[in-house]
Amino acid sequence: MLNYLAQNPFAYLFLALAIGYPLGRVTVKGINLGATAGTLVVSIGIALAASALFGITYDIPGLVEDIFLMLFMYALGMKVGPQFFSGLARGGLDFVVIGLIVVFSNFLIVFFGVKLIDLGPGYAAGIISGSYTVTAVMGVAQSAVSSGAFKLPEGITADMVGANMAAGYAISYVLSSIFIILLIKYLPKMFGHDPVEAAKQAEEEFSGGEDGGALPGTAGASILGFTDKQIRSYLVEHEELAGQSVHDLFKKYPHAAILKVVRGDEVLDAQDNPTIQMGDIIGVMGEYSVLLSGSEKVGNEVAEPRARMVDIEVADIHVGKSDYAGMTLQELGAEIGFGVHLKSMFRAGVAIPHLPKTVVEKGDVLRLAGPSWCVNQAAKALKSVPIVESAYTEISFMSAALVMGFIIGHASLELGGIPFALGTSAGCMLMGILVSWLRTRNPDFGGPTSEGARAFLNDIGLSLFVAVLGAGVGPKIMSSFQGTTVIWIAIIGLLGALVPPFLAWCYGYYIRKMNPIILAGGCAGGRNSTPALNGVQDISGSAISAVAYPVPYALTSAIVLILGYIAMVFS
Repeated sequence: MLNYLAQNPFAYLFLALAIGYPLGRVTVKGINLGATAGTLVVSIGIALAASALFGITYDIPGLVEDIFLMLFMYALGMKVGPQFFSGLARGGLDFVVIGLIVVFSNFLIVFFGVKLIDLGPGYAAGIISGSYTVTAVMGVAQSAVSSGAFKLPEGITADMVGANMAAGYAISYVLSSIFIILLIKYLPKMFGHDPVEAAKQAEEEFSGGEDGGALPGTAGASILGFTDKQIRSYLVEHEELAGQSVHDLFKKYPHAAILKVVRGDEVLDAQDNPTIQMGDIIGVMGEYSVLLSGSEKVGNEVAEPRARMVDIEVADIHVGKSDYAGMTLQELGAEIGFGVHLKSMFRAGVAIPHLPKTVVEKGDVLRLAGPSWCVNQAAKALKSVPIVESAYTEISFMSAALVMGFIIGHASLELGGIPFALGTSAGCMLMGILVSWLRTRNPDFGGPTSEGARAFLNDIGLSLFVAVLGAGVGPKIMSSFQGTTVIWIAIIGLLGALVPPFLAWCYGYYIRKMNPIILAGGCAGGRNSTPALNGVQDISGSAISAVAYPVPYALTSAIVLILGYIAMVFS
């Protein structure tokens, strides 16, 4: 079996995923490894057993590793990009400082700790990756080795460096994953605060913000959610309505739109602008308060499902070079708002209040809900196209972005005689950030990107990368566990994982006097620990801590990769 896997790397890689994913989901007292760490453990275990028992090694082309890592990095950039920029605008300086404290103190503790103990090359990057639970750090560190930015010392091979990296990652990852949850979860209580009461205070403080839902071009943008708009059916009994077209009535009553007309066995769609007759049953969409007076102005409300069976879609529309730019929302609604209602409004990637007197500007994104033909009609008037989430992904644009990211990351600059490059994987991530950020401004930019496809690239890319990494370093990993190496990795890894968020807590608590639950959420974001955030939400009985998570999370997700690369280059 092990020999078969050596001859068929495809089987080896996907067997590692098949076993690693369920292993990563095994939970002991609320703690689990996660899919990525589970895959790495299985891959190393198979390779180690094959080498120790039968002398079999697994030779998988490095190109496979590079391709999947760059796909993962681009997908990760697409995920954090909207948070990275719009979050910086919304979150405030404190969240930024928290992230910077955590990420730079982690680097200093680990890098100089490894130097002080005189551990071999690769350990610093591996411990940073594990203590920060960001596996991608190993990818950029590995690229520093393969590109020649890190000069291999005499007698040290790239495989030995990779083995050191994997050893540092594996030990520090497991320990930090467990203890970071406990630390951040109980920090408010340790400082004498009731988490539930603190969360209630935070909810009151943050309740005034504008929540427009998912940003344009991101997952969840086309979810209808809750709305005060309803569709109700009425029997036309008032003679003054007869003889008027659907569009004529909308101009008189712009707060309600007739979407269906039922006339005997015939169902007429409002798209054809039918003329209303006495005895028709009409399906009217509008706010609940407006529809309550329908019986007085139209006739008795009746139970006619054919008049109310209307498919509603949600789409983002970018306001282009339109004559309507400069109008208020109230004026715009009267002109082109037939059959649609405005769910959210975004300007420069940030949700803004959509009040009747709000002026529409060129470049705004309007999130409209209504029948597809009504949404299309409004988009055409605004000289735009409606963007709806779909399963389709624009492959050509994504490929072009990856090429640009590769070129940017591959460009090298010599500093002190040492070639320094951002790294192709980090370059791809930056392109993902840029593309997703631009899509929050104009969701039509670069064509649609399916969230399912993005999530798949994210998961499969990282998992296959670590599977290839484990195959290469597995046979060498035992040489890294000599003497007291394991103990020092554990100590440095725990210090790198726990001290930085505690320092950030002290800054927010003593200097900035932040709400302890909000502060805990920011510390979890700075440490890139979603399980820690879940722990805070669990103990506080509220999700409010999540408002502080995106900014430090997105900021440190990018910076830690650069610091991991630097740690490898100067190790």
